[in-house]
Amino acid sequence: MTDIAMDDRGFTLGHGLFETVLWASGEPEHWDAHVERLERGCRALGLPLPDRRDIRSAADAAVRDLGPAKRVAVRLSWTAGSGGRGLDLPEVLAPRLVVSAAPSGLPTGPVSLATARVRRNDRSPTSRLKSLSYLDNVLARAEARGAGAEEALMLNTAGEIACAAAANVFWIRHDEVFTPSLECGVLDGIMRREVIAACQGLGLPVGEVFANPGRLAGAPMFITNSLIGVRAVASLDGNPLPTSARVAAIARAVSRASK
Repeated sequence: MTDIAMDDRGFTLGHGLFETVLWASGEPEHWDAHVERLERGCRALGLPLPDRRDIRSAADAAVRDLGPAKRVAVRLSWTAGSGGRGLDLPEVLAPRLVVSAAPSGLPTGPVSLATARVRRNDRSPTSRLKSLSYLDNVLARAEARGAGAEEALMLNTAGEIACAAAANVFWIRHDEVFTPSLECGVLDGIMRREVIAACQGLGLPVGEVFANPGRLAGAPMFITNSLIGVRAVASLDGNPLPTSARVAAIARAVSRASK
């Protein structure tokens, strides 16, 4: 466990990035994709890039120290490091790597969603990054739980469908798969990319769109992230949603591609 300095900018300002990688049966899934996204985030924030060998070594050690577990969530946090009081950057950035590992069970059954009042700020560059500042997502998830749902559906500042609190969102209409455009303030999810590739392999067209919530009415939905894979949505705001064999087919295709 790495100690965090009290003046670490990740702790005081949320200045940094993170990735959550699934370790399944002793091996990481989509490791290179996660590291490459972390590096893209560093370039966007002006942070020095972490050493790839150091990250992998620390991740392997965290999994080893955890002990036997079939599925492990490994969190890689890359903070901006120590800095003086206030917002201004220190003259020299010295980022700090923190890696942790925890067992991660696979959720069973479909998920219920509730539309949160908390909006995804599509006008902020951090909406497209896995930044350490995730408070909007925390509040959206808490709001959804308070409404009796498991996960939140977040809209952006224009009232368009954006994402879940911790997942990308997809829906199906007339054998076409839709997902919000990245310009809606959406994270470029690892599983999002995998799903789009799987749909193309299945001959299913995919539209990356700007859509209002009415587009979801009566449409089969699913959400995705690196830990849950593809998970169907049972209901939105208390209204049951139909099931679709397409969702199961996409889930199988993504699972095969991960092997």
